[in-house]
Amino acid sequence: MKDGFQVVRFRRAAAVAVTAGAVLATGALAAVPAQAVTAPTIVAKGGYVMNNANGAGLYGKAADTRRSTGSTTKIMTAKVVLAQPNLNLDAKVTIQKAYSDYVVANNASQAHLIVGDKVTVRQLLYGLMLPSGCDAAYALADKFGSGTTRAARVKSFIGKMNTQAKNLGLTNTHFDSFDGIGNGSNYSTPRDLTKLASSAMKNASFRAVVKTKAYTAKTITKTGSTRTMATWKNTNGLLSSYSGTIGVKTGSGPEAKYCLVFAATRGGKTVIGTVLASTSIAQREADAKKLMNYGFAKLG
Repeated sequence: MKDGFQVVRFRRAAAVAVTAGAVLATGALAAVPAQAVTAPTIVAKGGYVMNNANGAGLYGKAADTRRSTGSTTKIMTAKVVLAQPNLNLDAKVTIQKAYSDYVVANNASQAHLIVGDKVTVRQLLYGLMLPSGCDAAYALADKFGSGTTRAARVKSFIGKMNTQAKNLGLTNTHFDSFDGIGNGSNYSTPRDLTKLASSAMKNASFRAVVKTKAYTAKTITKTGSTRTMATWKNTNGLLSSYSGTIGVKTGSGPEAKYCLVFAATRGGKTVIGTVLASTSIAQREADAKKLMNYGFAKLG
């Protein structure tokens, strides 16, 4: 009986070995079952991540709770500019004193644009998205809004931002500023911002800007000479610290705390998401990495 048991046990072991070999051969063991992945805990008050290919949600924490968005607002600023009919990215915009006064008065992040310089729309987009220049945002709103006064043009541009939000079905989003320095009614949610970023990333020019770590603009001065600007560094630290990162935008502020809209591609799959109201620059990046790791694990 003992010998018979050993034979049966040997046959079972052989069968298991053959089955395991077949599974390994097909690569099935490489994919972790979705239900086996543990959902992460993040410090941010709100978070969301989705499969960029089909918009399927992979994780949510207060995903539909409205919060101040800080400079992640600038994703919409860029999207509105890039949606303009017959857009010429090489068209030049003359930097006005009002833009400079605005960033000084608000102690805002800036691209340090020089009054009187002629800067292309393309350069303004880099100045908007890399150093998060509120002066660049103002210049773009003034350029692409409609009206006879600067105030009217800015109001018109913000109107275009809200129209875009409505067209995208972002029911929990509203803008009252072109840069995130809101007046009490500038808000979105992790889900809405993720949808917005996914839409914006369909534009090749947008993708090119937000994946760039550093950019040096050459502008034209009042006298017609060329000025080489100080290099703009991207505030999105994930570009240097998380393999596969392709964008998209940071944000911060007294009310917004620390925000980050992020996207990464690995193994032909792209996850995209948002964290709102984290506690520091380092923490928002740690939160984002957890969500991307989780997203990729869920996708297998």
